[in-house]
Amino acid sequence: MERTAKIERTTNETSIQLTLDIDGEGRSNLETGVPFLTHMLDLFTKHGQFNLTVEAKGDIEVDDHHTTEDIGICLGQALKEALGDKKGIKRYGNAFVPMDEALAQVVVDLSNRPHLEMRADFPSQKVGTFDTELVHEFLWKFALEARMNLHVIVHYGKNTHHIIEAIFKAMARALDEATTIDPRIKGIPSTKGML
Repeated sequence: MERTAKIERTTNETSIQLTLDIDGEGRSNLETGVPFLTHMLDLFTKHGQFNLTVEAKGDIEVDDHHTTEDIGICLGQALKEALGDKKGIKRYGNAFVPMDEALAQVVVDLSNRPHLEMRADFPSQKVGTFDTELVHEFLWKFALEARMNLHVIVHYGKNTHHIIEAIFKAMARALDEATTIDPRIKGIPSTKGML
């Protein structure tokens, strides 16, 4: 069974085509127009063993907000669609990732109940030209559209780039675990009988 999805979203602010393959090899083809986000999505793809293609055009002459937010929306929609009925998945995932002096933990539940809990402080307001407040915006829209619980805890760190990179790598690894098919699980992993 292929667990893939293609999402297209066009607004007055952005035009995005995104394709996700959950059972990939860590390959990415990314044109976001937002260099730091491209970097984060590239390592997210690699560490989650997904295949991800993004072609985005947005009003980056204004700022990176709309493009970053809308890519988060599309990625969440793609994950939800690619998972289908979620039969046999582990559902939960947890990962700690160090990045030099920074340590991030991400815990996910593919529960069909969207929630973002984020405990992270960024020492800098920008990484390059990227506003670090957009990390929360991206993660919230991703969690909302994927309809998952997403808990992000930065235990410590001093370098903003390292902190954000650790978050994206930990999220990738947590999602890789949560989306894994476990042959011991029969049907939907919930006593409700549905997610």
